[in-house]
Amino acid sequence: MTPLDAAYAAMAEDEDNRLQFYERLADGEMFLMLEEEAAGADIRPRVFPLEDGPVVLVFDLEERLAEFAGGIQPYAALPGRVIAQQLAGQGIGLGINLGVAPSAMVLPPEAVDWLAGMLEAAPEEAEAVAEAFHAPKGLPQRLVEGLDAKLARAGGLAGAALLAGVTYRGGRRGHMLAFVDAVAGAEAALARAAGEALAFSGVEAGEMDVTFLAGNDPATASMAKVALRFDLPAPVRAEPAAPVAPGSDPAKPPRLR
Repeated sequence: MTPLDAAYAAMAEDEDNRLQFYERLADGEMFLMLEEEAAGADIRPRVFPLEDGPVVLVFDLEERLAEFAGGIQPYAALPGRVIAQQLAGQGIGLGINLGVAPSAMVLPPEAVDWLAGMLEAAPEEAEAVAEAFHAPKGLPQRLVEGLDAKLARAGGLAGAALLAGVTYRGGRRGHMLAFVDAVAGAEAALARAAGEALAFSGVEAGEMDVTFLAGNDPATASMAKVALRFDLPAPVRAEPAAPVAPGSDPAKPPRLR
């Protein structure tokens, strides 16, 4: 059973787990069936005209794609988020593991558009003065688990993250996630990852704020006394350059045509 199978089974057992299935789909590597081998950044998915409308097919294992196709088939290995964002607005559904796995299902175009919208939502900037920190309370376990999973893939972008309850000047209370010693330029990506973890947890927006602190900031020491700490993994040492597959550079997403 793959992680996507497990997420699908959890959703089938309890509809409240639906968001976690979509998050797993977005974060995982998916194998998109193509009409022909990719040519540079241009890839041409194979479109199937089903009764309910056209779909493209993705599989969470290369072996599953080969099983469905009955042999070798051109494909592109892409994050699920990239596929959803490229399909958004085109009226094309997404067939997932059809005929080869317990997680087989078809996402209609409106579900693909919804997922793409969830992934594109940008955090809003605001200013507030924190007066006191306390241990985090009342946050669902799925948010904590979602943050842990997201930050595990953000190695090298910050030293750590601290999650604590906070009281702001004026009396407003909430929760704050502070990234400590974030790499310059990584703030937007880290804030987006935290925002996605919040959105896919089902927690109402506004219950967690994100900030960035230096390790020697007095606020960092105050938070560390009461916060839940997430240690981001050390950056992986770069390997010798290898051919770049379509979609592997997030700054240059492939063009589906």
